[in-house]
Amino acid sequence: MATTFGTVSTVIGLGTSSSFSAPKRTCLTSGFVKSSVAVRNPLMQARASGGKFTCSFQRDWLRRDFNVIGFGLIGWLAPSSIPVIDGKSLTGLFFESIGAELAHFPSPPALTSQFWLWLITWHFGLFVCLTFGQIGFKGRTEDYFEK
Repeated sequence: MATTFGTVSTVIGLGTSSSFSAPKRTCLTSGFVKSSVAVRNPLMQARASGGKFTCSFQRDWLRRDFNVIGFGLIGWLAPSSIPVIDGKSLTGLFFESIGAELAHFPSPPALTSQFWLWLITWHFGLFVCLTFGQIGFKGRTEDYFEK
């Protein structure tokens, strides 16, 4: 086996040397450190768990359920569509501001535009509704609220 490596040195070593040599270990010395320290590859160190990473974190941590997304969206669209802001709804104002901003499309919305207020308010309400929906739905299916 060793003679095979010696004969194909131009392929293995990509040079003209005729013998195969193992990589040398480099030793670092310093005036602050008395002994020499061998350079180690941190990726090749043996791990305590036999080279496998162990994790107790659940793989399916989100546990997404399309019922939560559907009911959460409906649960937010219904109250946000009630006309309580000068006879207009939050959803209506948000969609109206989208149309107004698309009218001058290549230029972005101004920082003083009402679009940003309606965007942030509408999405904040949606995410709160989805979060509570996830907590309530998963808590009920896993009997979290039972005594």
